[in-house]
Amino acid sequence: MSRSIEQLLPGIPTVEGNAVKLTRLLAQALQQRLDPFLMLDHFDNDEPNDYVGGFPNHPHRGFETITYLLAGAMQHSDSTGHTGTIQAGDVQWMCAGRGVVHSEMPQQNEGRLAGFQLWLNLPATEKMQTPWYKDLLSDTLPRFETEQGVKGCVIAGECHQTNGAIQRPFTEPLIVDLHLPANSQFTTDLPASHNAFFVVYEGVANVQGEEITPERLAILRNDADDLTLSSNEPTKLLLIAGKPLKEPIARYGPFVMNTPDEIQQAITEYRSGEFGDVAE
Repeated sequence: MSRSIEQLLPGIPTVEGNAVKLTRLLAQALQQRLDPFLMLDHFDNDEPNDYVGGFPNHPHRGFETITYLLAGAMQHSDSTGHTGTIQAGDVQWMCAGRGVVHSEMPQQNEGRLAGFQLWLNLPATEKMQTPWYKDLLSDTLPRFETEQGVKGCVIAGECHQTNGAIQRPFTEPLIVDLHLPANSQFTTDLPASHNAFFVVYEGVANVQGEEITPERLAILRNDADDLTLSSNEPTKLLLIAGKPLKEPIARYGPFVMNTPDEIQQAITEYRSGEFGDVAE
């Protein structure tokens, strides 16, 4: 028996950064249920005033950010000296570790800007590691295609005997962009021990007769070790799963630690300039 749908939750319209409009799919109230994931945002705007302000300098500590771009171009700069620009199909993966200040700014004044940003927690033993950053360009991401024409881009983990571009210890994240043609079906291993969810961003997916439309978070029950998806029309979705850390979560804005004292320490050290500055 394949995994079934536990909940279908509508996304929450949200404004972040400098007046950027987006949809929050995984909010803070779900971070224990979907451990090790903390947040998932989907942005898709073709009105420049809804995105040109971008995300100016802001801090992070204690987790990783993964940005997957579907359309447009974004530039990352941070206080460790890393810079990089991604375009449609590319990924930015940043481990904030013990602390970093960064910005994410659109590199366009017109057209469509679309993509996802996912926050992935770090275990207590790894939260104070040295920050790092990687650009994963579209033409380097591992891909597969099934006999039914289902195409997968494996950003992290392993799917359909294909190893992703990133492998992370402790949380073992799976992040796959799946494109299902009309009248197709796809089955993949998905350990019941791992929390899992997906979001459709084009078309309509089907799980055990239940239809899932765009802008809704489909949380999967931990009731089987595989997942079967089908579609009657061309459909695109982002499938995400990971091994829960089962640790306390203390969160204040851009800081995610294990105790309130550690949060206060993060605030104090950021305000004192210990996270550094982004070079102009």
